[in-house]
Amino acid sequence: MTYFAELSSPQVAALASDERVPVLLLPVGAVEPHGPHAPLGTDPLISRGMCERAAARLAGDPGVRVLILPEVPYGVTRFAAGFAGGISIGEETLYALLTEICGALTEQGLTRILLVNNHFEPAHLVVLRRVAEAAGVGFVDLVRRRYSARLTTEFRSGECHAGQYETSLMLADRPDLVDAAVQRDLPPVHVDLARTGVTDFVSAGMTEAYCGTPAQATAEEGEKTFSVLTDILVEAIRELV
Repeated sequence: MTYFAELSSPQVAALASDERVPVLLLPVGAVEPHGPHAPLGTDPLISRGMCERAAARLAGDPGVRVLILPEVPYGVTRFAAGFAGGISIGEETLYALLTEICGALTEQGLTRILLVNNHFEPAHLVVLRRVAEAAGVGFVDLVRRRYSARLTTEFRSGECHAGQYETSLMLADRPDLVDAAVQRDLPPVHVDLARTGVTDFVSAGMTEAYCGTPAQATAEEGEKTFSVLTDILVEAIRELV
């Protein structure tokens, strides 16, 4: 079994005596608009896809047992204000939720926990870093240079919200949720969301809630990127163990 919530209570209790070290992955993201072509849940879906691939890669490992926790799909997403479908929660709400989840697990001896996030709004990232420090858990912080340098040019440019980078990942993982007919005709939008001063999509020039070049997205690129993301997550799991 890969999913923590599918285990029974006795099976969780038995993890303490398992020869393999249990590592719990907590997928995190945000429900927010991703252009006119991609689903609101793009971020947590990518996080879950990373976790599933890492768990599959380590399925036969004799030293570690990877379990995926139910994802937390809500995050700080004020950039999406004004668009239908965005669900933003406050920083302290997110902080309390994640620290209490991690605390409930660590109290049971399940101390090796990794936050796996694919929502990169700065205020959201600040919360996750606080949670990792306060709860004593790991955080795969993909915007850090040690990781970002391994990802695509668009990701590093900051023009990656529902653009080629994220749309390619969705085409690789859940193509049924991408409106390919719309995606192919979207013009490039050059907005660097990593620059200081950005407060929301509209004022930054993202009138359709995307930036980058989603028309160039392909499932092939998505599979390659997922492979790199899986490498990163597997390395983080091994570091935690």
